[in-house]
Amino acid sequence: MAMRKSLDTLLGDAVARGDVPGVAAVVTDRDGAIYESGFGERALGGGTAMTPDTVVWIASMTKAVTGVAVMQLVEQGKLSLDAPASDVIPYLGEVQVLEGFDDAGEPMMRPPVGQITLRHLLTHSSGFGYETWHRPVQRYYDMKGFPPRAAGKKVSLQTPLMFDPGTRWEYSISIDWAGLMLEAVTGQRLGDYMRENILDPLGMASTGYKLTDALRARRATVHQRVDDGTLQPLPTFEVVQDPEFEAGGGGLYSTVGDYAAFARMILNKGKGNGNQILKPETVEMMSVNQMGDCRVVELKSYDSKRSLDAEFFPGVPKTWGLTFMINEQDAPTGRPAGSLAWAGLGNSYYWIDPKNGIAGVYATQILPFVDVKSLPLYLEFETAVYKSFGDGE
Repeated sequence: MAMRKSLDTLLGDAVARGDVPGVAAVVTDRDGAIYESGFGERALGGGTAMTPDTVVWIASMTKAVTGVAVMQLVEQGKLSLDAPASDVIPYLGEVQVLEGFDDAGEPMMRPPVGQITLRHLLTHSSGFGYETWHRPVQRYYDMKGFPPRAAGKKVSLQTPLMFDPGTRWEYSISIDWAGLMLEAVTGQRLGDYMRENILDPLGMASTGYKLTDALRARRATVHQRVDDGTLQPLPTFEVVQDPEFEAGGGGLYSTVGDYAAFARMILNKGKGNGNQILKPETVEMMSVNQMGDCRVVELKSYDSKRSLDAEFFPGVPKTWGLTFMINEQDAPTGRPAGSLAWAGLGNSYYWIDPKNGIAGVYATQILPFVDVKSLPLYLEFETAVYKSFGDGE
């Protein structure tokens, strides 16, 4: 069909030009995949084809899965969106706001106005930040001698707030804390809970924190875009396999096919693979603005090897549901207002369009985030999907 030809040409040509080493993508409607393909190689020069069942590090695409897990517990009354999060994790009632550093380089702290809630955590309005995009957080890390978050140590999450809870949006470690709240009330590791309550019921057999030998054999290599624009494979790059905590904010491996099953569940109001994962009213709650007058802002990077400055659709107002970004106006790609989306650090992206009943998942394995070749390719992919539907596909 015309959409397949258009998307195959787009993605295949990008690989042929050397823009990306390999790419896999799926488009799904509420009933199942309507496009699924892969092009290029799992590792540049490695000779193994990138396919839809190639295992990729989905990084912050983990957040939405954590959000669904946490909202299951909200449905059951085991967690509350608006009670103090410190009721579950006392540290979240002790954390202070960082106002700057004094002449001796010591942090200047004050108590926050208001208490952090789970709703704040799920909408990135808690006051926490990320060291990649917030220099004061990195300075605090350096001063304290904290290990990087990638080391999987809980101490790396014990950073101060940058503002009072609920007063603005800043992308952050908040979903890691939400995952720890889940662990506190269930007594389970986050990945084990996900496996039992989301991944197995949806048939997402290739998704998880831990890489089995079989999954590792299908894993794509992460690549680094270097200064001259070429790509350098990073064959040893791998999420820590025995961390103190499994990061709710990023750490899952998956495939585009598996993640399409997750997106399809959201399109079907919480039902997937014959199982009701969430109540329809919970999916609706997750899919609308949950942070009031706060709006998504550009992410200004301080580590250009991990991320460039990032904002999707500048000029289009964006809000946040319960772990989804929501565009409040139609996007230039054709994505309608009210759609859900986010991405992963290794240049994996997804969108979920409840209005038209379609979703797309796209994955490369490239650093930095919003790569100069991969992000434009993703946006062209999404645009081509909507053009195909506009042409009567």
